[in-house]
Amino acid sequence: MDFELTDDQRAFRETLRAFVEKEIVPVATEWEHSGRYPTEIVAKMKEMGLFGLTVPEEYGGLEADMVTFALVFEEIARGWMGVAGTIGSHSLSAWMIARHGTEEQKRHYLPDLASGARRTGLALTEPGAGTDLQGIRTRAVRDGEHYVVNGVKTWITNARHADPLPVLVKTAITEPAHKGMSVLLVDAGTPGFTVSRDLPKLGYKGTETCEVALEDVRVPVSALLGGEEGRGMQQVLSGLEIGRVNIAARAVGVAQAAYDAALSYSRGREAFGQPIAEFQAVQLKLADLATEIQAARLLTYWAASQADGGKRVDMEAGMAKYFASEVALKASLESMRIHGGYGYSQEYVVERLYRDAPLMAIGEGTNDVQRLVIAKALISGKGKVGW
Repeated sequence: MDFELTDDQRAFRETLRAFVEKEIVPVATEWEHSGRYPTEIVAKMKEMGLFGLTVPEEYGGLEADMVTFALVFEEIARGWMGVAGTIGSHSLSAWMIARHGTEEQKRHYLPDLASGARRTGLALTEPGAGTDLQGIRTRAVRDGEHYVVNGVKTWITNARHADPLPVLVKTAITEPAHKGMSVLLVDAGTPGFTVSRDLPKLGYKGTETCEVALEDVRVPVSALLGGEEGRGMQQVLSGLEIGRVNIAARAVGVAQAAYDAALSYSRGREAFGQPIAEFQAVQLKLADLATEIQAARLLTYWAASQADGGKRVDMEAGMAKYFASEVALKASLESMRIHGGYGYSQEYVVERLYRDAPLMAIGEGTNDVQRLVIAKALISGKGKVGW
């Protein structure tokens, strides 16, 4: 049993940490509050090859192991969670194309996705279908060598930059519904495909989150992911497994930033003639946070290492995402309490962390859904707790 990073992973983490401290932390608060898009940060991430995290080396990517993958999202989210979202959806989508795409699709898209010349996201959620993906209404009807697509997708990260945008559709009406679901790779600029609006958000700023409309969009049959209808739900669910590792790691990063801010503030802030870190009430909060954050981190990297071993990690990733996101929520609130009135001020980072944390409890499947996934794995015997 080894709880240490490899030399390569440790070196990569240090490179990431230096990048975050130099390029992200100094500007995150100002840019987030002003709504400024992090163009320069994105350019630097391209130079570092981070858009190729899940792209195989043969197509120009890093083909990072899942532990390294998690490290990236923990470190970047520690600086600014919104920036982590820019490569989060991209990495999930690129992984799906690498894992499920035809050879022609891989050759066409993956090299540019690896370099960041192209970016991508994932269009699943609809105004009337979030958690219940089988309830989507976006339809793709075959017309010769094209599909004609109609529908609306919402909460789409990278929507304005996605090329292609994988879109979950119904290519047939079946029972059960998932047997008629497919993924189409919709290229930017396709007539009828429009980004209709940007969604106003509590947090998770820095990257765009949009609603997109598809009105009689003609998509070539060659854009069907994997070249076979009816495989969309399985393709998406396999991608969401690594997506939940990503979300768990982001939650750990936010929680760590909240703890770091609380610890630093408590050492410097004096009340009644001494630093508030000397008060037992504050010490108990810090001890709880430190313990829970480390537990969340271990769950997250356990899930990542299980994925590296070739296992399906529905239960493991669900546990990590569920627990880590709840810890992020608690850590941001407790850090705000330790800061007192200053924690409510935009002059301190903790108010941004407090606004960013809820997304992790909702994104990539709500925490109630994660609990059901965990329970079903345990009841079926596919998952277990203990040795």
